[in-house]
Amino acid sequence: MKSMNKLIALFLVLTATLTACKKQEYSFGDLVNPSGLTLTTAVVGVDANNPNGNGSGQVTITAKATGALTYQIDFGDGIKQVVPAGTLTYKYNNPGTNAYTITVNAVGTGGSLSTISKRVTVFVAFQIPTAIVSALTGSGSKVWVTDKDAPGHFGVGPNNEFSPIWYAAVPNTREACAYDDEITFSKDAAGRVFMNVDNKGASFSIGASTGFYGFSGGDGCYPMSTGGNKQLIFMNATSGSSASVSTQIQFTVPGNGIINFGTGGVTYEILSITSTSIHLRNIGSDNNSWYQKLKPKP
Repeated sequence: MKSMNKLIALFLVLTATLTACKKQEYSFGDLVNPSGLTLTTAVVGVDANNPNGNGSGQVTITAKATGALTYQIDFGDGIKQVVPAGTLTYKYNNPGTNAYTITVNAVGTGGSLSTISKRVTVFVAFQIPTAIVSALTGSGSKVWVTDKDAPGHFGVGPNNEFSPIWYAAVPNTREACAYDDEITFSKDAAGRVFMNVDNKGASFSIGASTGFYGFSGGDGCYPMSTGGNKQLIFMNATSGSSASVSTQIQFTVPGNGIINFGTGGVTYEILSITSTSIHLRNIGSDNNSWYQKLKPKP
């Protein structure tokens, strides 16, 4: 009888162990695309005198769908955003009157998608100062390069300052890939400003931002794609700078934001500009202010 009890006890232990080790099965359920997706837009300030808005650039966007868990919105200006509620007021910054295609992906279970698009035309009152456009683009298109002969053509400092307090490169001391880039600024008939960077296959990046560009490593040259011809987004500077140290105008570069070297920043404040020089400042991935100087291609 004692032997039988021991066998029964051993059987129960083995059964419990096998049950505990059994792989648990999970199910995501059916993949069902969100249905009935709608997209409505309202440009702020539209009336009989302002058919494309009041110049604020703001557009209220509302997406709705049955079964949507969240919404992915492409605003058509190079910016994308996840909007769980499906509604927000977005601000466009390109000056003048421009048309954008807004595309919404409603995301359902398991990542299933339903898609809808709508085109809007928006007026933004900000005007790029004529002197800046003229200096950047000349008669319509102008090629710039790193001013490698200038002290401080590369530099860095704290983010609350407007000069390279910590480091200012002496002439001709940086990597070759930082000196061969050609940056072309151009304008079209509507006054919009574009930039194209020919980096000869590689661009310099500070070590703190290599991950931003999809690489790993320290300061050095990396085979970056500069993204072709990009329309720049100009606006008043948001740094709190004064007229004594800056033009108080900044621009954003769509995509990875690189000009002649990468810091992880995409917005550049124009500290000074003439027909023969540009001095730029941006905030990098390390939250420091970085500086670069350009001159027209000889």
